[in-house]
Amino acid sequence: MATIDSQNLREIFVRFRVLILGRANAGKTTILQKVCNTMDRPEIYDTKGKKIDAAVVESSIKRGTHEIANEMVFKSNPGFVFHDSCGFEAGSEEEIEKMKKFISDRVHATKLEERIHAIWYCIPMDDHCRTFQRSEEKFFLECDTGHVPVVVVFTKFEALRPVVYGEIKKQLQGVSGEERSKRIAEGVEELFTKTNVLDRLCNPKNRARPKSYVRLQNMNRPNTNCNILLEHTTIALDNKELQLCLISTQQSNMELCIKCAIA
Repeated sequence: MATIDSQNLREIFVRFRVLILGRANAGKTTILQKVCNTMDRPEIYDTKGKKIDAAVVESSIKRGTHEIANEMVFKSNPGFVFHDSCGFEAGSEEEIEKMKKFISDRVHATKLEERIHAIWYCIPMDDHCRTFQRSEEKFFLECDTGHVPVVVVFTKFEALRPVVYGEIKKQLQGVSGEERSKRIAEGVEELFTKTNVLDRLCNPKNRARPKSYVRLQNMNRPNTNCNILLEHTTIALDNKELQLCLISTQQSNMELCIKCAIA
């Protein structure tokens, strides 16, 4: 198979635009840093391409007036453009309507480079009793995401392990390490099923339905990555040009993304 030059692809295709949604402390920034292979904070630009001071952005978020149309770009990988929904998760009707309008406008934008190409919805598992809150309900019931694939990202999945261990630790006394790991893994699957989050995500009444979902854990560790998220996003795209656009952003994991794109 002929080698695809990622630099040439970047020149041919537009930047890959992602809307990332989720509550505060869902691990969104960490995910974006992993995707772009950096520990730096992103640069923020307004809709006219003017750079915005980070202090101004932080201040607007605290006031609950974050502008979802602002673009986040990491110097390490400018092939990605990210939009963050900071604000609507708090439940403000105004912010919810702003988020819905932004999605509708960008889903139906005439120019490919102005559209959002994928939506990553982050649901943290460190509060497994409250995985599906009002913000999730509003988004999936009311948002028309059109042809844009939604990938649900279950973050902090490792948080389920100590919960399971606490429930079955007496049963683990005297068992081998291999058996212990097996039982905890089985318990994690049972606990995840009991949250009913997948059933609620697949509610036939939902306007937005996830095309895929992934589990991320231990993202605070330096040796972890988000390759599985990129793979699932690539597969979820039904447009070959956008698949190639996403491939062109990859500076590690590129061969695997190519396999996904031609599958």
